[in-house]
This record gives sequence, structure tokens and C-alpha cells, in this order.
Amino acid sequence: MNFFYISALLLTLVTSSVQAAEIYITDPDHTFVSFSYKHLAYSIQTSRFDKVNGTITLNDQMDGGTIDIDIETGSISTGSDTFNKLLRSEDYFNSEKFPVAKFISDNVVFNDQVITSLSGELTIKGITKPVNVEVTNFSCSRNLITLKYMCGANASAKLSRSEFNLGKYVPFVGDEISLNIVIEASRE
Repeated sequence: MNFFYISALLLTLVTSSVQAAEIYITDPDHTFVSFSYKHLAYSIQTSRFDKVNGTITLNDQMDGGTIDIDIETGSISTGSDTFNKLLRSEDYFNSEKFPVAKFISDNVVFNDQVITSLSGELTIKGITKPVNVEVTNFSCSRNLITLKYMCGANASAKLSRSEFNLGKYVPFVGDEISLNIVIEASRE
């Protein structure tokens, strides 16, 4: 009889500690990554990747989660076809050989059910490095147009492009890259 009660208690403890996960899929029309860098000490240039997709998993307590994002390197958009081709070339992103840059995080930090930061691994050109991301805006609610439950965020990070074998013309063109991430995702 004691075995039955102990088993029931253990089962209750295990099932109550399991938290349901909510999966969000990024909205391709409202999700992109832009980056800025110093150009020959003249200006700070900004470009972006137009095709960013992935999944965000948040537990129902809004105190933990994972993020898995793919960035299509061939979708780079500088405002110049010539410069787009240069950045897609072997000297930079080598988009033909490495069509996807990937960010994965299982360390999502919350403060009072709001994501404030996360850390993970960024892979570009087959090179994986740790990256810390600061979240400057995060909110979730029902979208009044689509009626889907959505979350959105703005975030930023800094990295050294030479660490990813993107360092051509350093130091004349700045090595430090400022990333700005805009993301919206709807719950499945």
C-alpha cells in the first residue's frame, strides 16, 4: 500500500514540475536582422538580412525558453546590387557555400515574465561563437487583425566580424559589428 502512495506522489511531483511549452513561429514580414559598422572612418553604414525565420519556445510560466533562428545570408540588402554581390562572395559571407547563419539559445533570461537578455551560439561560415543579446523591448498579446497570439521583441548585440572569417579590410573597415534584431512571432 505504501508503494502505491509513494508512486502516486512521485508521479504528481513529476507531472506538476513539467511546464507546458508554447511555440512561436517568426513572421517573415516583421522579422529581420540589421547590422552597422564603421566604414573607412567616414560613416556608420547599415545593412540588413531580409529573410530571417525560426522558432521561439516559451514555457507557460514565461520564465524560460529556447530560440532557434536561421538567417539567409543571400538575403543581405545593402541598397546596392554591387555591394550585395560583394558581401555574398567568398571574401565575406560566401552565401553559396554557407547559405544560412544560425543563432541558437537555451539561456533566455526573464525578469517578471519579460525577456531581458539571452545568450547563445551564433554560427556564420561554419564558425560558432558565443553571443550575448540584450532585449530592449518584449511584449505579447493577441493581434487585433489576425487574432493570433503574438510576441515581439527588439534586441541588440555586438560581435567581432573577424572572429567569423569576415575580417577583410580590418582595421580600415571596422571590426565591431552592431546587430539590431526586430522579431515578431505568432503562437502555433
